Amino acid sequence: MLWLLASYLCGSVPFGLIIVRASSGKDVRSVGSGNIGATNVARAAGKKAAIATLLLDAVKGLVPVLLAARFAASPDWLAAGCAVAAVLGHCFPVWLRFAGGKGVATGLGVSLALAPWAALAGAAAWLLLYKALRVSSIGSLCGVAVALMVAAFTAPRTSLLGLAVVAAIILARHTSNIRRLLQQKEP
Repeated sequence: MLWLLASYLCGSVPFGLIIVRASSGKDVRSVGSGNIGATNVARAAGKKAAIATLLLDAVKGLVPVLLAARFAASPDWLAAGCAVAAVLGHCFPVWLRFAGGKGVATGLGVSLALAPWAALAGAAAWLLLYKALRVSSIGSLCGVAVALMVAAFTAPRTSLLGLAVVAAIILARHTSNIRRLLQQKEP
């Protein structure tokens, strides 16, 4: 339980909020979508702040999962459980009254730890679709789907299960984006 709690707390560090406040003095939650993730950070403070947010959000998912996987006496499910806890921390941070991001960058970090080939495939899918369409939510959702499909062939069963739960969380956090995409109103 301590590993899961530590992973949640690690995931709950609101790097987007911290970076935007430090670089521009703004509260990222009052800009654009109000989200603390890299896409909204780009709107609030620019590309460099968004890249820093993306990297730090990925690292806060990667580190607890890698540590749990390396822990000698850990059960098979611990790394996958820590992955889910870190993404939940990002999406529902206690420090921000449980109003966080959508979990994509943190999901990238946990998938790098659990299924590196799947993470790389998902990141490539996001990049290609974002470059082609300039709609981050389409790239994010397709990247998650691609990562999950690749993980089905390359990852251990417990890792796949953890990534499936992470994918479900990310999908649920994108409900409003999906609705706008279906209405052709997604910016």
